[in-house]
Parts: sequence; structure tokens; C-alpha cells
Amino acid sequence: MTQPSASKRLSTVERRLGLVLIDRTRRGSALTPDGRVIVGRAHRVLGELAGLLDGAEALRTRHEAGLRIAASMTLAEHLVPGWIGELNRANPGLRLGLEVTNSDQVAELARSGKVDLGFVESPGALPGLTSWKVAVDRLVVVVSGGHPWARDRRPLTAAELASTPLVVREPGSGTRETVDTALRKAGLGPVKPLLELGSASAVRNAVVAGAGPAVISALDVTDHGLVPVEVEGVDFGRTMRAVWPEGRRLAGPAAELLALAVRRSSRG
Repeated sequence: MTQPSASKRLSTVERRLGLVLIDRTRRGSALTPDGRVIVGRAHRVLGELAGLLDGAEALRTRHEAGLRIAASMTLAEHLVPGWIGELNRANPGLRLGLEVTNSDQVAELARSGKVDLGFVESPGALPGLTSWKVAVDRLVVVVSGGHPWARDRRPLTAAELASTPLVVREPGSGTRETVDTALRKAGLGPVKPLLELGSASAVRNAVVAGAGPAVISALDVTDHGLVPVEVEGVDFGRTMRAVWPEGRRLAGPAAELLALAVRRSSRG
């Protein structure tokens, strides 16, 4: 804006307000006392306007971009659907995408920014990510009804479990990592794979079919063909976590989803 145009607009403002805002002299121009008051209030008004525009832009962006989520298998099957259902009821029209994969891949998707929020089951460190507890889970050993362990009333020892080949998830799975970590903490080696499968349902079906024992989430023990087996000396508890890029502050639907997941978990 040119100087003459600015002076003309300022004069128009002064006439509308009925106030002299600028003291004009040969040496230059300076704000009058009234001018300083008006400028201070104008700054506050413009700040509020900027906040209003930013808020409107955030709402528009939220509805246009939606929410991108990734979740590991057990979470995707048993917990995440309830969370996103509640989120959608609170935000009609929100577009939401869910990618289901193993915990390692979820962490990588979150780290690279390809998803807004991830949910993992793995117990290990997650470099480059912020994590927050959203649920707890427990793994259990299961066999088919015809397996010898199903008829043995005594608990297995940790050594017996570690020496037995198991039906397991693929490397990178949170369940696989939890089993390996638990056995190492018990002073034993990692699991011995009998059969590696890419999903929790495939592991369950293999056990029911008599392929061999497995260690799966307690949430997955819904099939009457599965018999839980107690194990002594191994802690199969685990924490399920939400993850997002380190240094990024969650906002909008991602923050809402995290909050309701934590809230539901606290209710049990």
C-alpha cells in the first residue's frame, strides 16, 4: 500500500471513530494517547480474529483430510473398532482410514508420518516415537482339545514351553516380540517356531486344527476348540500403546481418539 493510500484510509478511520489517532507534525507522525489505546485494542481484536480463522481452518482441514490410523492385529480386531465407532458418532462425516499390520510396520508408518496415529502391542523401545498406554493385555498358551497338554492338569514350566516348537506370528509382530521377551526374562532363549503365520486368526485356526501349541492374546481365546494352559515362571502381561512422531503434538481427531481410548481403558 502506498503512503498516500495509507494516509487516506487512516483519515477515514479517524472520521468514523471521531478521534484523532495520529499527531502529524513537520518532524513526522506519532500516535496520540487515543491512538495508542485504539492500537492496543486493535491488536487484541486482530489476535482473536487470527485465532478464529485458524480454528476454522483446522476444522475444515480435519473434515477434508480425515484421520489415518494403523493398528496391529489384536488391537485392530478387538479394541480399535469400538474406539473409532465412538469417534465417528461424535464426529459425523469424519473420513477415517485404518491400516492393519504388525507392530513393527505400524511403528514405521507412524514414524514416517504416513499415519496420524498408530497402535502397537510390542514391548520394546520405539525410537523416534512418542507412546502412550491405552490398554493392557495378557498372553496365554493354547492347544487343541486333543493335545496332551489339554489333559495334563499341572502347569507347564517355562523350560517346557521354551523347548517346545510353537505356532507363532511372523517376526515384527508384537505378540511374537512379547513371547520372546518374556522367555528371555525367565532366563531362556527365544521361542522355537514350528510354523510362522501372518495373522492372529491364522494362528488360532492352526491350533484348532492340531498343528501345535501357540501363545496368543487372551482377547483371542474365543474359540471353544482352544484350551488354555497355565505356565509357571513366565510373565505374559503386556501394555498396548498409541504411537505418533516424537515432537509432534496431537490435535483434532487424533487427540480425540487417543483420549477416548485411554478413557475406555480406565473404565476397564
